[in-house]
Amino acid sequence: MRIVFAGTPQPAVPSLHAMAESAHDLVGVVTRTDAPQGRKRVLTPSAVAAAANAYDVPVIKTDRLDAEATAAVDALRPDLGVIVAYGGLVREPLLSLPTHGWINLHFSLLPRWRGAAPVQHALIAGDRTTGAAVFQLVPALDAGDVFGDLRYDVPTDATAGDVLDALADRGSHLLREVVDAIGAGTAVATPQAGEPTLAPKLTLADGRLDFSASATAVLDRYRGTTPEPGAHTLVGGVRLKVLAARRGADDRSLAPGRIALRDGLPTAGTADGTVSLLSVQPAGKAAMRAADWWRGLRVDELATDPTDIAADEGSAS
Repeated sequence: MRIVFAGTPQPAVPSLHAMAESAHDLVGVVTRTDAPQGRKRVLTPSAVAAAANAYDVPVIKTDRLDAEATAAVDALRPDLGVIVAYGGLVREPLLSLPTHGWINLHFSLLPRWRGAAPVQHALIAGDRTTGAAVFQLVPALDAGDVFGDLRYDVPTDATAGDVLDALADRGSHLLREVVDAIGAGTAVATPQAGEPTLAPKLTLADGRLDFSASATAVLDRYRGTTPEPGAHTLVGGVRLKVLAARRGADDRSLAPGRIALRDGLPTAGTADGTVSLLSVQPAGKAAMRAADWWRGLRVDELATDPTDIAADEGSAS
């Protein structure tokens, strides 16, 4: 088959490679336009655009799958469209343009966690098992019939970044199997079963750690929002990004939200125990060991701010 691949961030790259190395013909790649990165805001190609340089195929850079993008894809005469984390909706007439339509590799066990941030929401919710699914793209959000899926038991200390990396790799193999089956005419898709849950894009406010919750809930939110949009708390009105944390002792002497040194680590009280901070990044400063940050404060104990004054700063990138 002639395949057009659409994707943008790093988790889509293993699937791009899988399509390029398959028995089918990768005839084009669709990705979002170069975006400013870093403090100097240098225009930088997407991870998929950079990876596509290894293959002699046209790369269509667009932030909207509009009439112009549709015409560019049509010129490639695709039999199948494959999309993985492109970052935009495929609508008609592009949706029906390839002979076999479009299939999507989604990083959840559908219909659980339909939307832009399935891995993050799964970890925040405390899901200990998640997965990936390949389904037929339809106009409704992530609602198409499923060709195949895989289950993944989430390691205890894994962050959303860790889980996404694992699913991106495993999912690329699943995707290749489904594409081969579609090409052979043996693919079978089944309707999604169960009550859907939604996973909208996270905002900066979603990363705020609420130490009045249980230690498990605090750590689930830390893991689910790491690396993006970033777990954080406020200390004296200043954002403190929590880069690494772990469960501390079952110590109820620290009130929820109070931080003190325990076993050499800054440790926050929660509703039912403690959370130890391992690595942090104060606003405007570089990442550092949490113990070094604490020494610089020269205090015995402090309190995190009960409300996040930065909660309205907007959406995470």
